[in-house]
Amino acid sequence: MRNLCLIATLLLFGLMSCNQSGKNSAATTDADSTMNHHDMSAVSNQQPLPEVPDGAKVFFRNLKDGQTVTDPFTVEMGITGMSVDSSGKVRPGSGHHHLIIDGGDSIPAGTVVPQDATHLHFGNAQTETKLDLTPGKHTLTLQFADGLHRSYGSKLAASITVTVKK
Repeated sequence: MRNLCLIATLLLFGLMSCNQSGKNSAATTDADSTMNHHDMSAVSNQQPLPEVPDGAKVFFRNLKDGQTVTDPFTVEMGITGMSVDSSGKVRPGSGHHHLIIDGGDSIPAGTVVPQDATHLHFGNAQTETKLDLTPGKHTLTLQFADGLHRSYGSKLAASITVTVKK
C-alpha cells in the first residue's frame, strides 16, 4: 500500500511540476514548450554532445553519502566547471540537472534521460527541490545533461545513499 501511495504521489508531483517554472520550483520537462521530449530525441541525433570541460563535476550541496534525513527534505544540486542553463538549446559548457531516485548510478553519455517518476528533470535551470520519499534507504543520483536532455554520462554524475525517516 505504501508503494502504491509513493507511486501515486510521484506521478502527481510529475504532472504538477510540468507546469511550474522558476529556479527553485519542482522538476519540469523542458523550457521549450514547442518541442516535447520525444522530439528532442530525434534532434539529439543531429547535434554532437558538447564536451565536458576538464575538472567539471556535479555534487550535492547539502547532503552527504550515508546521511539520515527527515521527510520531506531539500536537495541542493551543484556543479563546478559548467553553467546551469534551461533546456531546449544546446550551449557549450552548460546543461541542467536531473535527479534519479533509486534508478542507478548514471545514464550513458549521449542517451536522453528518461522522463518518468524515477528521473526528475530540472529543465528551467533549477538547483534545488524538495523530495517526499518513503522511510528507508534511497539512492539519489545527480545527472547533468545538455539542453536536449542528453546525459553527459558518468563524468557528470554523482550518487549518494540517504536514509529517510518520518
